[in-house]
Amino acid sequence: MKEKDSVKGNLFAEDPWRVFRIMSEFVEGFEVLSQIGKAVSIFGSSRAKPGSSYYRLAEETAYLLARQGYAVITGSGPGLMEAANKGAKRAKGISIGLNIQIPSEQKPNSYVDMLLDFRYFFVRKVMFVKYAKAFVILPGGFGTLDEFYEAVNLIQTERIEEFPVVLLGREYWKGMLDWHKEKLLKEGNISKKDLEIFTVVDTPRDVVRVIREFYRQS
Repeated sequence: MKEKDSVKGNLFAEDPWRVFRIMSEFVEGFEVLSQIGKAVSIFGSSRAKPGSSYYRLAEETAYLLARQGYAVITGSGPGLMEAANKGAKRAKGISIGLNIQIPSEQKPNSYVDMLLDFRYFFVRKVMFVKYAKAFVILPGGFGTLDEFYEAVNLIQTERIEEFPVVLLGREYWKGMLDWHKEKLLKEGNISKKDLEIFTVVDTPRDVVRVIREFYRQS
C-alpha cells in the first residue's frame, strides 16, 4: 500500500510542472495561428478512403473555401482531414493541420503546409475554435461529434459569439437531427432556437453560400 501511495504521490507532484507544457502549447498555437487571417475548421472521419463520395465532398468544399480566401484548418490526419487539406492546397490556399499525439500515432497527411503538434486535446480544441470563422462538419465518428457539440454548446451558452456551424451531408446526419427534435426538444432539454445554431446542407457550394450570407448580414 505504501509503495502504491508513493508512486501516486509522485505522479501528482508532477502536475504543477505540467502547466508549463500546457502553456507552451497555447503560446505556440496563438503565435502561429494569429497570423493566418480568416479561416474555416473542417472536421470529418479519419477512416474515409480516398475516392469515396465524402472524400470528394471534403476536398471540393475546402477547395472552394480556399478560393474564397479562407485558410483551411483540419486535425491533420488521414481520411476527410486529408481531403480538406488536399483541396486547400489544390486551390493554392493556406493548408493547416493541428496534429494530436495519441497512442495510435496519427501522422500528418502530406497536404499540410503549416503543422502544429499537440499533446493536449483541450488546447487543440481551443485553436480550432479561436481562429475559425466557421466550422464545417462532414460525416465522422466520436471525434467529429465532439467538435460539433463543443461549438454548439459554446454558442448556446454564449461563451463565444455565434458563427456558422455547417453540417454537410443531410442523409448522414438525418438520424441525429431527428433525435434532436424527437428527444432533446420534446423533453425540453433544448429550445427550438438551439436548433438554429447550426445549418444542414448537401453541397460544397451551399457551405460557401451559408458562410458568405452569415458574414454579409453581420
